[in-house]
Amino acid sequence: MFTRFTLLFGLWIGLIIPLLAAHNGSIQGQLFDAENRQPLLGANVMIKGTTNATTTNALGIFSFSNLEAGNYQLTVSYLGYEEKTVENIAVKDAESTVLKIDLVPSVILLPYVQIKPDFNENVKSFNALNLINRPLNSAQDVLRIVPGLVMAQHAGGGKAEQIFLRGFDIDHGTDIAIRVDGLPVNMVSHAHGQGYADLHFLIPETIENVDFRKGMYAAQSGNFTTAGQVDFQTTNALKESMIKLEAGQFNTFRTVAALDLLGASMKNRSQNAYVAAELLYSDGYFESPQNFSRYNIFGKYNGLIGNQQSITASFSHFQSTWNASGQIPQRAVDDGSINRFGAIDDTEGGSTSRTNFNVVFTKNLDGEATFKNQFFLSLYDFQLFSNFTFFATDPENGDQIRQTEDRQIIGYNGTYQKKGFLGNKLVKTELGLQIRYDQADDTELARTKDRTVLLEQLAFGDIDEWNLGIYWNGSIALSDNFTANAGLRYDQFLFNYEDQLIPAYTPQSQSKGVFSPKLNLNYRVAPNWTIYANAGIGFHSNDTRVVVAQSGEEILPRAFGIDLGTALKITPALWADFTVWQLDLEQEFVYVGDAGIVEPSGETRRRGLDIALRYQFQRWLSADIDFNFTDPIAKNEPEGENYIPLAPTTTSAGGFLFTPKGGFEASLRYRYVGDRAANEDNSVVADGYFLLDAILRYRQPKCSIQLAVENLLNSEWKEAQFDTESRLKNELEPVSEIHFTPGTPFFLRGSVTYFF
Repeated sequence: MFTRFTLLFGLWIGLIIPLLAAHNGSIQGQLFDAENRQPLLGANVMIKGTTNATTTNALGIFSFSNLEAGNYQLTVSYLGYEEKTVENIAVKDAESTVLKIDLVPSVILLPYVQIKPDFNENVKSFNALNLINRPLNSAQDVLRIVPGLVMAQHAGGGKAEQIFLRGFDIDHGTDIAIRVDGLPVNMVSHAHGQGYADLHFLIPETIENVDFRKGMYAAQSGNFTTAGQVDFQTTNALKESMIKLEAGQFNTFRTVAALDLLGASMKNRSQNAYVAAELLYSDGYFESPQNFSRYNIFGKYNGLIGNQQSITASFSHFQSTWNASGQIPQRAVDDGSINRFGAIDDTEGGSTSRTNFNVVFTKNLDGEATFKNQFFLSLYDFQLFSNFTFFATDPENGDQIRQTEDRQIIGYNGTYQKKGFLGNKLVKTELGLQIRYDQADDTELARTKDRTVLLEQLAFGDIDEWNLGIYWNGSIALSDNFTANAGLRYDQFLFNYEDQLIPAYTPQSQSKGVFSPKLNLNYRVAPNWTIYANAGIGFHSNDTRVVVAQSGEEILPRAFGIDLGTALKITPALWADFTVWQLDLEQEFVYVGDAGIVEPSGETRRRGLDIALRYQFQRWLSADIDFNFTDPIAKNEPEGENYIPLAPTTTSAGGFLFTPKGGFEASLRYRYVGDRAANEDNSVVADGYFLLDAILRYRQPKCSIQLAVENLLNSEWKEAQFDTESRLKNELEPVSEIHFTPGTPFFLRGSVTYFF
């Protein structure tokens, strides 16, 4: 493993060093937000009257090279900002003209949005309009911004939600890679489940952007990137300090404060620092109070060092405790033993905390190249008490289990990006190196009673896991309308496990590597119509305890995917995207954290159709609708017995956004999930649901008042559902049927925010 690491690291350095001195170009500029002086990444810059265009890098820098002497005009555009034209730019032979350009934020209107070849760029931009217009209990809820993504909470407010996307029951993150400012959220070989992704450490009010991609088509993402990936970016600068007070039903209270530490004078020197804090308490809507408490603190500094370098450093700490009523059997509700908000075992619950340190240093090497280095550290602990089967295993003490771990994560991400020309073809190249080390100590599965009595340890051990990833990603504009992107990624894993239940010291170790090629093609048929094709291979690693049990065989299951789609503006105010896709997943072995056993999972195939529509009725009224249809099957099972339990087949979401003058805003949104199979032969069905959520907000320069309602129609719905075999205290034999967690009833909250 370490020999390979040394060779790959040497290759990385060997590729970077010869490129550091490259410099060319006769116009070099830097783009800033006019309000907070932050550099703008990804803005479009074009020389007026030509097809010569580029985009800004992470420091907001752009350049044009090989220009003849003369006067030029630039057109600068960026979604959410006023377009700007810079005139009379004098260029002289063998000289560079340096510019600094400010863009003024503006309201986003669909008629002024240009269709881009990359579907993900279009969708994420439009969904940014609705980021603050959804009822949010935590940053985890922001994941619903991804079209077709469905979530379910089934163990109190503190546990990471169950995620569904593209026909996957992703559990808590096995098939979706989630990051915050480049910091990985997913936990490998977690005590509760592979890929466990708890976003509750992120304060929603600090989120600036959400970048998401479905499928496994980006070389920058490795482990867990099968159904998709989501990258959160926190804001580098506060536009204003604020304090928010929020209260709602079920004894729900929340306060958030964000304070600008440097003030306007330092912003003019392109330095920003702020601290934000959140405190939440809620009893929840169950008969047994959840006593759910969560607090967060987050601090961030961002500054330019000259014009060619920047440094960003952040710190966060999060802690949460809760009780839970768990999943309840349908038969207990039907016979009146409990109501739908009752519990069989209300001693479930848990506690968790996470502390993060994150430092990013970015250097502009010349107008066309950047080198970024990121170092991160996470300290994490977790304890969860659950009872899924009640008295099926132990009729006397009950079937409560405890899952715990104490983890440290250390990592590095390095990227080198460069733009250049191959002949007259624009070429973009990116090289990346990613290193991650997880040390999870005292990872335990135990049988307990009432949280306090230890009955038996079923599993107890220490996990060490290394992941080294290196990738190349390249794009070339073959013409003004046709762009090709290709990537190749290699990941090497080293798995170590020490079973502490074995008296003798017997460490177990395995190593494995996997290649992941990618290809993306985009063709612009007309100014507002593109077609695209994406193909690639992704993977997710299996739990270390699976790896050593299987002697390293079939422990990096690959996913093979293809997307074919088109994005177009049917009218200036109507945007649409249609995507057909297929995803095949290899045979794998899954570690079931709730039982401490290894189960085989066969080959699967998922095919689907995604439809996204956005319409701007008036300047003050817009709408969005997403439809997602999936056909998930187990490939090697007989017809009628090849259903994938809990895999969504039909989902939809959308709504209206009202922004009239005078400071008023309102949104009305719906969520829909169709009925789906809960077992392999569809003899047990998980019920679907339709929900409405609403927000009404009034904003003035110094104050904002908001009312938010979840489940406006007060529908009785089941949020999480499982086909589980359980035994109640008065039953002679276990019974298999739907067990569920009831969804939120009508839930009204109000908040007041003061800005200063």
